[in-house]
Amino acid sequence: MRGKSILSAAALAAALGAPPVQPAGKPHTVTIEGMKFAPERIEVAVGDTITWINKDFLPHSVTAPAARLESGDLASNQSWKFSARKKGEIDYICRLHPVMRGVIVAK
Repeated sequence: MRGKSILSAAALAAALGAPPVQPAGKPHTVTIEGMKFAPERIEVAVGDTITWINKDFLPHSVTAPAARLESGDLASNQSWKFSARKKGEIDYICRLHPVMRGVIVAK
């Protein structure tokens, strides 16, 4: 009906006492190929999700013990996702091939 306003999801949630709906973060992709993370350095916003996809024939991992980040072994064509929850830098490696290094910068 015209003349009546329609409440948005956020306004409805607030009116019902529910926490506001947070917008979904932006997706990012890191490709594991040629024994490298590409890009090696990725800048994201808090709330964004990063997906690593293993395009190598060898298994790899995304590992940062200090940040409690561990993908487990990713076989060829497997992927793993991580959502940035707070600002900061996370240096990570492939646990199976420690010469492979990457950095997540969450702003």
